[in-house]
Amino acid sequence: MDDRLLVAVDIPLVGDERHKNWAKVVESVDTARASGWAFEGPFVAAGGIQDVPMGSVLLVYGERGSRANPQITARVYRVHADSTMSLEAEAKGKAWARTLRDPVERCLGMGVAPPDLSHLGDDLLADELRSRGWKVERL
Repeated sequence: MDDRLLVAVDIPLVGDERHKNWAKVVESVDTARASGWAFEGPFVAAGGIQDVPMGSVLLVYGERGSRANPQITARVYRVHADSTMSLEAEAKGKAWARTLRDPVERCLGMGVAPPDLSHLGDDLLADELRSRGWKVERL
């Protein structure tokens, strides 16, 4: 992953525990592919709390139903600084990967908004910078 601030998020389990379930922090998309291999980035465990970079695009995949005829669901989330996630896209069925490829590319192109620190006091921010080795002077 990268140097962005890590936030703890509860990665949902979108399928049945008896079937395939996985999640991935998507860092790039290979547009030459129309399968799940088009989404490049590290896997994270689904169905629990994981630390992921703020602003990440998270792809969550799961299957329900019988083993002979699994029902596929895949969702794309954006991870926010306050440890919440917003649902950006969802697809069902065997064409899920191609269906989500364009929405994931749009999410990756959005960039990461800097966190809003306006609610923090000046002294607290200055102390944090000093603890990281910065010299802080009041103007």
